[in-house]
Amino acid sequence: MFWLLKTPRDARKMESESNKVVPICSTNYRTTSKRHPPLERTMSITRDGSMDYRGTPADKRTTGRFKANAFIIGIEIGERLAFYGISANLVTYLTHVLHEGTEKSATNVNNWMGTTFLAPLLGAFLADAFWGRFWTILIFGVVYFVGLVTLTLSVTVDTFKPPSCTHTSFAGIQQCPPATAGQVGFFYFALYLMSLGGGCMKPCIAAFGADQFDEEDIRENEMKKSFFNWWVFGISLGALVSATVLVYVQSYISWGWGFGTPTVLMGIYLVLYIVGLKFYRHNRPTGSPFTQIGQVIVAAVRNFRLRVPADPALLNEVVDKERLQAGTRLIPHSNTMRFLDKAAVLPNISEGSTIGIDDHSPWKLATVTEVEEVKLVLRLLPIWVAALIFQTPSAQISTFYTRQGNTLNVDLGSNFKIPAASLQSIIPLTIVCLIPIYDRIFVPIARHFTGNVRGISMLQRIGIGIIISLLSMVCAATTEIYRVKVARENGLLDEPFQTLPLTVFILLPQYILLGAAEVFTSIGALEFFYDQAPDSMRSLGTAIFLSTIGIGNFLSSMLLSSVVKVTSLCGQSWIVDNLNRCRLDYFYWLLAGLMAANLCFFFALARWYQYKQVTSL
Repeated sequence: MFWLLKTPRDARKMESESNKVVPICSTNYRTTSKRHPPLERTMSITRDGSMDYRGTPADKRTTGRFKANAFIIGIEIGERLAFYGISANLVTYLTHVLHEGTEKSATNVNNWMGTTFLAPLLGAFLADAFWGRFWTILIFGVVYFVGLVTLTLSVTVDTFKPPSCTHTSFAGIQQCPPATAGQVGFFYFALYLMSLGGGCMKPCIAAFGADQFDEEDIRENEMKKSFFNWWVFGISLGALVSATVLVYVQSYISWGWGFGTPTVLMGIYLVLYIVGLKFYRHNRPTGSPFTQIGQVIVAAVRNFRLRVPADPALLNEVVDKERLQAGTRLIPHSNTMRFLDKAAVLPNISEGSTIGIDDHSPWKLATVTEVEEVKLVLRLLPIWVAALIFQTPSAQISTFYTRQGNTLNVDLGSNFKIPAASLQSIIPLTIVCLIPIYDRIFVPIARHFTGNVRGISMLQRIGIGIIISLLSMVCAATTEIYRVKVARENGLLDEPFQTLPLTVFILLPQYILLGAAEVFTSIGALEFFYDQAPDSMRSLGTAIFLSTIGIGNFLSSMLLSSVVKVTSLCGQSWIVDNLNRCRLDYFYWLLAGLMAANLCFFFALARWYQYKQVTSL
């Protein structure tokens, strides 16, 4: 069933399979004759080693590019519609329906988000090592759909949801029966099943979309430079619909319709994804990336007594095109992390000996390209650490930002109310407005001055986004100070369920700044980790970026818990159930200080970083 399920794990084993063609829907190899294809088809096939669904070299005329991406972006829009439609208002469901407190609901949302964005590491591993991206997306897409169906049942079937609150005769005080352990367990089971499916899909969808462009073709390579901008543009439209239409349905119609609608749409997009099979270009899975990393490190340790030659040309490298895995390019030697070069040092072979390079175990001898691929992964790690702190402000969007909005006046005219969670739509709306400006105006102007085809480097783009994100946190802190001041002046500090005489639109600046930051940092980081990852580990590269969001949410939960414990010991906790008595402004200032320190760390890393270079045979 799985395409290339029996694919060898390293390039040496691939040599014996180089004349075999594998259909995507079969686990068995079939041998084909080496007849020369017509000249027209030879000129139109891709040069990056990608295959079509039959397992033959992909034809540029009928596969790939934006035609294939119409189906791939479709399933991503379906995934994001459901994900943002649920995450945007999840804290409201936890507090109003499951009756969780401020700290507990925020922690549960952060933990769920963290799990969702750590699952990509599993999905990327399975895609790069065994299944390929197409099958990984399809399998976990089904898991995601089942999770959505289960979640919809948990909010619609009376057995699975707690009873509604009732009013007593004493001043209209609400009596809210708590949810049973079984109801809570069923809800969180569905939520985390959705987390597994959606999380494992995420890195593969973005990487699979980028795979539809041949980097060896000048025109398609230019298209690829703008791909991630328009990719995020498309999924931001899905997020925009989620944060407006779906959140409104959840808030003023029913949770069942609010969760059921994206479930149906996800099922439709899943079918369309399968329909687009004949248009896709596929790259062969190349074996476990962790095995390759381990082989290089072990070989370097084993060869620690060997002397690295002054001339890098004397190191072991594959120069025969037949011996390269399809789609893999050579990486020239670099002078960083020289200890790892020992893994590629050739042992002394006596004259006339029949022992060849192929007789050496990959745990004893690696190629220069394999060593450089490990260096690429290690060079990404410090940037990954710096990206973690950037994600902590984003973790506040679906927790404290939404809780703040619930205390404010959400009236728009006399007959229409804006759900507080719908303010999250400002972020994708800002992205949708800024991406065309960035891609069509900013990049050409910047390119004129810098000579960089992207206008500015990927790390410069990320750095600008971090600065904007820092400003958004400063803005959030000052806005919260003003919100509490209004509550105090109107005697509402101890009335957390009373609406303050203050419009919800005072939160707009912090949302707009976060949207602008996403255009620079998130898109730049997504492109950076995909582009700088080894060719055979690009799903992993995308997953490494997504894991920063997951760990950023866990860090936010840990920071929140620590702040609550420490400040409680000092007298009054910063975070309490009554939002008007919280010191969210202090918490926001703390995040701003951490981001400022992280910004200095990132600038130092950006100056040190050495970009990836490749050589095509």
